[in-house]
Amino acid sequence: MSATAPGTAALSSPDGSAVLTGTPVVPGVAYGPVVRPSGAVRLPADDGAVVAEEERAAERERFTAAAEMVADRLSERAGAATGASAEVLAATAGLARDRGLLSAVEQRIDAGSPAAVATVQAAQQFVDLFTGLGGVMAERVTDVRDVRDRIVAQLTGQHEPGVPRPEAPSVLLAEDLAPADTAGLDPARIAGLGTRLGGTTSHTAIIARQLGLPCVVAVGGLDDVPEGATVLLDGEQGTVTVDPDPAEARARVDAAQAAAAALAGYRGPGGTRDGLAVKVLANVQDGAGARTAAAAHAEGVGLLRTELDFLSRTEEPSVEEQARGYAEVFEAFPGRRVVVRTLDAGSDKPLAFATMPDEANPALGVRGLRVARRDPGLLERQLDAIAEAAGRTDAEAWVMAPMVATVAEAAGFAELVRARGLVPGVMIEVPSAALHAERLLRHVDFLSIGTNDLSQYTLAADRLSADLADLTDPWQPALLELVGVTAEAGQRTGRPVGVCGEAAADPLLGCVLVGLGITSLSCAVSSIAGVGARLAVTDSDACRRAAEAALGADDPRAARAAAREALGAG
Repeated sequence: MSATAPGTAALSSPDGSAVLTGTPVVPGVAYGPVVRPSGAVRLPADDGAVVAEEERAAERERFTAAAEMVADRLSERAGAATGASAEVLAATAGLARDRGLLSAVEQRIDAGSPAAVATVQAAQQFVDLFTGLGGVMAERVTDVRDVRDRIVAQLTGQHEPGVPRPEAPSVLLAEDLAPADTAGLDPARIAGLGTRLGGTTSHTAIIARQLGLPCVVAVGGLDDVPEGATVLLDGEQGTVTVDPDPAEARARVDAAQAAAAALAGYRGPGGTRDGLAVKVLANVQDGAGARTAAAAHAEGVGLLRTELDFLSRTEEPSVEEQARGYAEVFEAFPGRRVVVRTLDAGSDKPLAFATMPDEANPALGVRGLRVARRDPGLLERQLDAIAEAAGRTDAEAWVMAPMVATVAEAAGFAELVRARGLVPGVMIEVPSAALHAERLLRHVDFLSIGTNDLSQYTLAADRLSADLADLTDPWQPALLELVGVTAEAGQRTGRPVGVCGEAAADPLLGCVLVGLGITSLSCAVSSIAGVGARLAVTDSDACRRAAEAALGADDPRAARAAAREALGAG
């Protein structure tokens, strides 16, 4: 097949099958019949009907009950999930209880609109708002529509939207998926996932990676593939082949399954074939996820997301509540490194008690560490909780701040962390921090690169835009160059520099990152074996050659191909 840009179709496979190309997200091969999400919820039209004034209170109560029912269901699913799935479900449940959205609906009901019509109108108000803001706020549009549909379904007696549960393993193709639906996918029934929209760092992509589902996003021509057609989805090459040769497809699947079986033997520790140590760590959000990561032979935690305890809360959790949650994670890794990221609130993770209202551009506003400018006590109490949890356990507690942009911010944060006997670090998510990495390391003990945000801010591209998915691809040479600049600063100062963004979950890219000088890779639990096993059969010199080849490329597709060739991966 000839190389094509993401979102285009090619007809050059040997057997004449149509090959659709997109942006690869999760490696792996899936083969089977196409299934699609269930029919859309029928939204009511505004036909001018007016609810009698004496009936409006009851209509308002009917809406409140429907919204609470939806929120309760999502919260229940969040409680049964772990990791990114739990965070996304909790955030969606929080949106179903969002006071701003609920008030907008209630105001329309009080003016005479039926509850279902009012829900559609209010939701559209927020869709328009978030679309206009762009950036990561646009990611909330899918969530708003999802919550709208669930509430309307409850009000009108329709089935809630969702994804099918086919009897035989199938490939799910969709325009897009609400993150809450992705979080509920059953890998035993859904073998792979392709979407026409989305990017490599969207919540849907992150959850697919956590589930280990082969995934391709921003696939052009996907709408023309009929339900029931047979496809071969390749999450490493970024292709969807329609009606492939059955023998060739089965051979590809068998090879992928054999490769996956080989990963079952991975036991760690991480490192290259010639003995260069590279810690392979896990991204987790709670104690259950940490225990799963330990069982999967993670050497520790490279990113403990702390937002889960705060989402859907109307007030800040107490120090003791937070400490109990952190201690659960620490207990899973006695004597080993657990890197805690302080609260990453704001922008696409709004909190009732910590988010600036009516920001013109939340993605560039008060988020991450900047929340402490308004409420320094929020950060200090969280650090107290981390220190308390560390004191109860034997884990090696490291703490890093998100969205650090200046040396002064790093220095101030480090002072607070050291005062509590903890190891301070910061995340590299904006170009200014990467360019001044060596100056930051005069104050902190480690750096961790969040490639998701760093790609967005470096390329000035909305990570949800299918038209721009190639720009937020973690293989972008400009992004890799900033990673290299940061890693070199760590080498000069003798300080560790890790990657905890989604880039660390790609085994091929992991080799490139090590070649750039990265000392640890932190990824979803489902990716630990793949990343560790790939490093174990690769020499450090080959990693460096692959890094040089990728940096010399002009675009992500060429960077992948150059690295693959340098590593002899075909």
